[in-house]
Amino acid sequence: MDCGALPLAVALLLAGCSLSPTSLAETVHCDLQPVDPERGKVTYTTSQVSKGCVAQAPNAILEVHVLFLEFPREPSQLELTLQASKQNGTQPREVLLVLSVNSNVFLQLQALGIPLHLAYNPNLVTFQEPPGVNTTELPSFPKTQILEWAAERGPIASAAELVDPQSVLLRLGQAQGSLSFCMLEASQDMGRTLEWRPRTPALVRGCRLEGVAGHKEAHILRVLPGHSAGPRTVTVKVERSCASGDPDAVLILQGPPYVSWLIDANHNMQIWTTGEYSFKIFPEKNIRGFKLPDTPQGLLGEARMLNASVVASFVELPLASVVSLHAPSCGGRLQTSPAPIQTTPPKDTCSPELLMSLIQTKCANDAMTLVLKKELVAHLKCTIMGLTLWDPSCQAEDRGDQFVLHSTYSSCGMEVTANMISNEVVVNILSSSSPQRKKVHCLNMDSLSFQLGLYLSPHFLQASNTIEPGQQSFVQVRVSPSIPEFLLQLDSCHLDLGPEGGTMELIQGRAAKGNCVSLLSPSPEGNPRFSFLLHFYTVPIPKTGTLSCTIALRPKTGSQDQEVRRTVFTRLNVISPDLSGCTSKGLVLPAVLGITFGAFLIGALLTAALWYIYSHTRSPGKREPVVAVAAPASSESSSTNHSIGSTQSTPCSTSSMA
Repeated sequence: MDCGALPLAVALLLAGCSLSPTSLAETVHCDLQPVDPERGKVTYTTSQVSKGCVAQAPNAILEVHVLFLEFPREPSQLELTLQASKQNGTQPREVLLVLSVNSNVFLQLQALGIPLHLAYNPNLVTFQEPPGVNTTELPSFPKTQILEWAAERGPIASAAELVDPQSVLLRLGQAQGSLSFCMLEASQDMGRTLEWRPRTPALVRGCRLEGVAGHKEAHILRVLPGHSAGPRTVTVKVERSCASGDPDAVLILQGPPYVSWLIDANHNMQIWTTGEYSFKIFPEKNIRGFKLPDTPQGLLGEARMLNASVVASFVELPLASVVSLHAPSCGGRLQTSPAPIQTTPPKDTCSPELLMSLIQTKCANDAMTLVLKKELVAHLKCTIMGLTLWDPSCQAEDRGDQFVLHSTYSSCGMEVTANMISNEVVVNILSSSSPQRKKVHCLNMDSLSFQLGLYLSPHFLQASNTIEPGQQSFVQVRVSPSIPEFLLQLDSCHLDLGPEGGTMELIQGRAAKGNCVSLLSPSPEGNPRFSFLLHFYTVPIPKTGTLSCTIALRPKTGSQDQEVRRTVFTRLNVISPDLSGCTSKGLVLPAVLGITFGAFLIGALLTAALWYIYSHTRSPGKREPVVAVAAPASSESSSTNHSIGSTQSTPCSTSSMA
């Protein structure tokens, strides 16, 4: 061996040994202290809940979910998203969501395309936008009675208790639970059914490792075992703002053996993990990790072994699906705060945006009325110095529990057009140097006309007042004149066929109800459309019906509390099968039966005529019955064979002997 290569080989061997994970016998001196929030913040999304359950209800007509939410301070804000899993193109089932809260909550609900029924306490839950779903007032029951109340309406698919959630994602139609009955149990993993993000960030601690020089920093994330031991991938997002290039840093990830890691970092880092890990840019390439200590002291020893001088962040979390680390600065310096950040509640400050969203607009009797409840203002810790319309002389009145602004359409600087009346509300609050402004609108409903039309073809050319069982019907709702600033939407539709036919639900919660209903693309003018197929399985068939739709005009921009709802209907005649006959769209049952009977009658007459002709045109000799026929000799001609064979056939034979 070349003597010059020997020192290099020894150096590489020593480097490899130094990078192999080992436990340090010596005690690591590193006093973990809460880190200044400006230096490190960790948020996470998890499916672990304090109490919960998931059960299977695959054949249930109504899918029931129950959420018990506890908020330590009020008011709170919550983002609640419902996500349907469409399988084989089928429509999602109806969903009942029971929402139980302990204090005032401003709720932002997203459940597009889901036939949702929401049960909640309207005194505690305030929607930032109109929900656009069917709602029911939830009785004031304790938890056990709420579960019983929900179970009376359908089998409970999931239930969970959450403490101070900031956002909740509820996936419908998962049915992954092993239980057939949902009963709350402590420390449960909701799997893919529910994921939530706590409002309070995770506790981030840091320390300086004694006896290590340099500026290399370590970020340590320890994920604790969960209730479920199935394979799990944790996505770790690391966002660091470094002024000069990529500083020397190591990311240490430790978790249960069934956890793998997907790393998304905006700067180069040394990676040191348990299990397997991959990078977002190469998710298919898995890299095997190491066996690491499962104690804080052992992980600090790993950081020191990797020559880190500073533990910039040390975080312990429950089993999570996504973890985000935000480090506004980097470079081996450490700033700690004197007390744990989660024990120091943030200072209450007024949110101008949320305050403006709580102003409710009402339009009636050629007047605009704006209402702001004092209770909500107090919850937001806002001090209102002034509340006026665009004309500062039009000031709000103090009516005990609320502030009220009222003006006719002809005063206070109202801007009047053919279809809309507009103004601006101006709010001065103590915590803001500039006034807050919000556009408000009222629609001139007297100038608007709503039409509900049923059509027999998808071209929507001529409306019809008749509906045929078994034939596709097409429906369109339109408003004239059109209003570009507002969006016309179908909230619900049903066909009332009276006591004989009952009610056929077509659209609920802006979603098609059943496989016989299809939402169609809007018209070029934005008019909503859908189609449905009507069937009758009982008699007598009703002769008339009423098609009713609830529509909503919602502003395309700005606050959604200014929506206008209207119910439009049209009366229809039902063509009964015994009266429908043959239509231009096809043949119904009477026509098919008539044609079949006619074809049978013609066939019978034709057969009789042919038999009459056949029987009266034969010679007398040939009309004699043949008693026996000897088998012909082989020397006889083929023409003789053919003659004998033809005399054996009868008019009603179905085979040929030729």
